[in-house]
Amino acid sequence: MNEYVISARGLSRHHGSGPALVRAVDGVGLDVAAGETVGIVGPSGCGKSTLLHLLGGLDRPDAGEIRLAGRRIDRLTETAAARMRRDRVGFVFQAFHLVDELTAVENVELPALLAGASRRTARRRAAHLLERVGLSGRAGHLPGALSGGQRQRVAVARALVNDPPLLLADEPTGNLDSAAAADVLRLFAALRAEGRTLVVVTHDSRIAGTADRLITMRDGAFVDETVLTGRSGGLGSLSGLA
Repeated sequence: MNEYVISARGLSRHHGSGPALVRAVDGVGLDVAAGETVGIVGPSGCGKSTLLHLLGGLDRPDAGEIRLAGRRIDRLTETAAARMRRDRVGFVFQAFHLVDELTAVENVELPALLAGASRRTARRRAAHLLERVGLSGRAGHLPGALSGGQRQRVAVARALVNDPPLLLADEPTGNLDSAAAADVLRLFAALRAEGRTLVVVTHDSRIAGTADRLITMRDGAFVDETVLTGRSGGLGSLSGLA
């Protein structure tokens, strides 16, 4: 039996009604295999971010179903969905979403503490991840004292602290200059190389080029797929192509 980390069927999310109806996501189907990196590209407003929010349980679909590691997640209660996001999904956003009043290491350890880890264990995990992303020397700095690229690397470390099976990234280089984007690009390439499962929404061709598959969206639907490597072995797939 094929095993997918994330799987969606007939996924739809609409806004408004009548002439003002917007089909943000329209009948999308997607399977992402363990260890696969899938890039999602397309023009602004085509539904990429909405799709990512649905896959991560930040929003609920109007139709369709989503399974994470075989478990259906689109019908979870708000409390159960919050727990699922905390434990099973790592998020990286364009705007970083760090807590301004917490240091880098405190931002990274926060999800582990919320998941029930001891302060000692959470701090050890956070320190290890900050070292991995090249920021051990900035552990005690507040976000306001960090560059954009450093803040994004802190956000990636935070996303990994609970070792989630799925990492979702929404325009992770969108707010960065070229040098900082290159640092984040190398980090995502390293995550892919170690077998992390990633779905990345991006306009950055360099980030897109690190994917195993590249999916193009337009008007809420998938319209094209390009296999960039042989790593997926035919396991990951999409449905609902226009």
